[in-house]
Amino acid sequence: MELGSRDAFDRMGTLGIEEEFYIVDADGRPTSGIDDLVYGRKPPATVPNGFDHELFKCTIEAQTELIEDPADAGSALSTVREALVDHAAADGYRIAAAGLHPAAKWRELDHAEKPRYRSQLDRIQYPQHRNTTAGLHVHVGVDDADKAVWIANRLRWYCPVLLALSANSPFWNGYDTGLASARAKIFENLPNTGVPSAFSGFEAFDRFERRMVEQGSIEDRGELWFDVRPHTGHGTVEVRAPDAQRDPERTLAFVEFVHALVVDLAERYDDGEYRESDPTLRRELLDENKWRAIRHGHDASFVTRDGEGTVTLGEVVDEECDRLGVTGIRDVYDAESGTDRQRRIHEEGGLDALCADLVLNDA
Repeated sequence: MELGSRDAFDRMGTLGIEEEFYIVDADGRPTSGIDDLVYGRKPPATVPNGFDHELFKCTIEAQTELIEDPADAGSALSTVREALVDHAAADGYRIAAAGLHPAAKWRELDHAEKPRYRSQLDRIQYPQHRNTTAGLHVHVGVDDADKAVWIANRLRWYCPVLLALSANSPFWNGYDTGLASARAKIFENLPNTGVPSAFSGFEAFDRFERRMVEQGSIEDRGELWFDVRPHTGHGTVEVRAPDAQRDPERTLAFVEFVHALVVDLAERYDDGEYRESDPTLRRELLDENKWRAIRHGHDASFVTRDGEGTVTLGEVVDEECDRLGVTGIRDVYDAESGTDRQRRIHEEGGLDALCADLVLNDA
């Protein structure tokens, strides 16, 4: 059994970025490529650990090395993305990014042969068979296990905010779903997804994680696919809420915001705030906030932390940028959303034009 420990939480403020992409052909349509890109030859020298694949043979994951200084996040992300694009091009493939690929029809795509994924397909069945999603995961190191759980509890309110800002998946199976992030709705049909309940401390989370493995609900801790979780192997708080992004600047904006939130909450924990009573929304209201993000994206409003009112996404962005000294999410909010861009390009040029637009630029 793959289980973590309290001892993993020993460093504060480090970063790790995981991005999921689509392997596509010359026309930008999803195609099976992981046998070539993951197993077919050695990884690029700049990404010595190589790339991994996800559930489908047309999906691939790229991870940065451990980032010690947040100021290096941009260069680390560029290194991995450029290496992946070059690596794919050597075998005649291209790389595309979105929360869902609009031309990906799950019934027509090949699943990965990796035993872990074959086991998931057998165990979960239909929800996993159709899971053509691609997300962005941000890890921030935390130097104390109980602190990490406390931070993750409080980040739950922000997960719908991040989803709304990142919403980039209106199309699924070739049609417009009417949602800003269809990826989030499709993914949360899997078990152990969505906004989790709060945990009283690391002991409670560790007990839950171990029970899930020991009782056969999951095969390893990696199958707790919540929007935010303490990662008991890496010693991080991992935020998994955003859609995948074509534009690296948007990815970096979310990384900046998540890192600032975690560091701010860590400082508040160290100042003794964890001793104070903290009114939290019921999970049902957090789920309502997530639904608002899924449906409306940049136009979403959210139930406030005290449950007594609502606040628009724009108001949250202004408040958090001023409070935390970040700028990236304001630029994202002020620009055309990924959802609106996809719909506009589709309306102007059809599915072919949209597939072409989602391809990452050649390095």
